Amino acid sequence: MLYREAGDFKTSYPEDSQTFPIAFDRWRYWVVLAIAFLVIPFIINDYWASSLLVPFLIYSIAAIGLNILTGYCGQVSLGTGGFMAVGAYACYKLMTSFPDVNIVFHILISGGITAIVGAAFGLPSLRIKGFYLAVATLAAQFFLVWLFNKVSWFYNYSASGQISAPERFVFGTPVTGPSSPAWAQYLICLVFVTFCALLARNLTRGALGRSWMAIRDMDIAAEIIGVNPLKAKLTAFAVSSFFIGISGALFFAVYLGAVEAGDSFGITKSFLVLFMVILGGLGSIFGSFAGAAFLVILPVFLKIIGVDFLGWPTEMVAHLQLVIVGALIMYFLIKEPHGLAQLWRHAKEKLRLWPFPY
Repeated sequence: MLYREAGDFKTSYPEDSQTFPIAFDRWRYWVVLAIAFLVIPFIINDYWASSLLVPFLIYSIAAIGLNILTGYCGQVSLGTGGFMAVGAYACYKLMTSFPDVNIVFHILISGGITAIVGAAFGLPSLRIKGFYLAVATLAAQFFLVWLFNKVSWFYNYSASGQISAPERFVFGTPVTGPSSPAWAQYLICLVFVTFCALLARNLTRGALGRSWMAIRDMDIAAEIIGVNPLKAKLTAFAVSSFFIGISGALFFAVYLGAVEAGDSFGITKSFLVLFMVILGGLGSIFGSFAGAAFLVILPVFLKIIGVDFLGWPTEMVAHLQLVIVGALIMYFLIKEPHGLAQLWRHAKEKLRLWPFPY
């Protein structure tokens, strides 16, 4: 049996309620972190960083943020791209206004600014929900993109309308700009995704997370038993926007280096992150990683198989990707609403019993 639980006894309540109660899972978690921090930075190259690892880490942060709002609190949002734009433009203004401050603080402050903006746009959730809330957040998406395109102060009156990240250093190594090495970009994104995942995991397991889930399951009953809907919904919007703002700042400063609001943070970006949450699993931190990994790997896999190996036209492969994603979304919404995370839970239960069928 792969999961050896014999002798793995719990002698206290904290041990029984820890994130990984089985010793095998705890060891696997530390092995994954060790490989991510101590092995991959020495073998990574520009292709792996720009095509897979860096976008996977950034989209994972955005998916965690949206999952907190939609999966844990039940508030539908279609404004993820707009909130990522807030984080990106806030980071740009901070980098150009305070060049001597470390880029790490700029990214964290950008997340805080996005949290304030997200809480402001979350105020309608106190009166509306469901489809109407989705439309309200969709309006926020279009308004924020229009704002960053039309108000030239946000892009420092540049003639092109684009924002470009200046070179910034962490411990003497450039992490932004054209000269930043792949391993440095990967490591700074990895540090932020680890911080965000641990923070999200602790928040969702605490009193605040239980209030979010109570609002999600039945808001009227939650209010009757003492949950403050104002606090629960606005904190969900604020925490979600904080993570999304960090992902937007990393997406602009570390990954792309130069962005334009309409092209980089349009409605397509909002739907992409939403699809990651749906495929990965609502209400699951692991599901956010699984959905982000799937939608980042899928186009690369299809290009290698379809274009490079089979010789299909690029347009055909792009359309095939849309067909596959749409079919999977319909399948998961009908057959497995909890997504890839639920399939992983079922697989672990099977491994705990293997080779016995009962």
